Amino acid sequence: MASTSEDKPEKKAPAKASGAKSETKSTKSTETWKPTAESKSKATQFRVIAAILWVLAIAGEVAGIFWLLKQGRPVGDVDASKYTRDDATGLLTQGDVAAREFPTWAFVALIVLLVVIAALSIIGSMLWKKANKLDPASKEDKVRFFVQNQLGAIIAIVAFLPLIIMIFLNKDMNGAQKGIAGALGIVLAVVATYLGISFNPPSVEQYTADQSAVIQLLGQDHVYWVAGGKVYHVCNEVSDIQNASSEQGDGTTAEAIEAGKIRLTLELRSELNACGLPVPENVDDIVAALRTIQDGQTDTVLPQPVYADGVTPPLQLGNG
Repeated sequence: MASTSEDKPEKKAPAKASGAKSETKSTKSTETWKPTAESKSKATQFRVIAAILWVLAIAGEVAGIFWLLKQGRPVGDVDASKYTRDDATGLLTQGDVAAREFPTWAFVALIVLLVVIAALSIIGSMLWKKANKLDPASKEDKVRFFVQNQLGAIIAIVAFLPLIIMIFLNKDMNGAQKGIAGALGIVLAVVATYLGISFNPPSVEQYTADQSAVIQLLGQDHVYWVAGGKVYHVCNEVSDIQNASSEQGDGTTAEAIEAGKIRLTLELRSELNACGLPVPENVDDIVAALRTIQDGQTDTVLPQPVYADGVTPPLQLGNG
């Protein structure tokens, strides 16, 4: 009986191990980068304004197609009382219909409308891109990632293409009017579409890799930046910060993104040396991986820092 009693605690051990594994998974789930509440709020505001501008652009297109392009008017009189007989069919046909023209005021209004549609589309795209920098999509959902980042270009095409087609099909405009309005529409559409494209959009994975590198190199998620810069730093003693005339800031990587910084600096070796921090022996491999990830290849493996014998790592990592 004593033997049976002593065996009971050993049977509980697997449950404890399972619990420990569950805690590890829970901890890992919180490692994904998340925007600050302020960034989330700003991103939502930018997206709402962008959506309103895009709706106005498409509404302008609809007005152009269904109202403005229908402002053609007849030139001369129509004699509806004259009929002729078609010998081939034996049917009567009405007299010739008078020629039509597209009035000058409508043509000028069309040119202005094309410019306004382009402005609304482009401003909306700029705001949408700002929102995506503050609150990016994840590359795990490829469709959503593509649509969210290229929505500005998609909207530009939707706001211009039908209107341009209808300009060239309009029977009331003369050749010069079609040429000018059509060419301007095509140019504005190309510009708006190009400016709406995100060629290297940020992603949750990219921001997470930068954050992970910072924590592994410093032992905490704390970085530095200046108001006029585009990157954030791991050391506040570097010349980019010390010699900057603009306001300095510091905080988490998420707060750096909120402040308008787009990525972690790649000058890691010099920055760690500047602050007297331990430099990993494989720092060049870490920089190369970060550069690849920042360029969009988020499936790249971020190397774990390797330090020389006798160097205490800033962060003690457990087994993955």
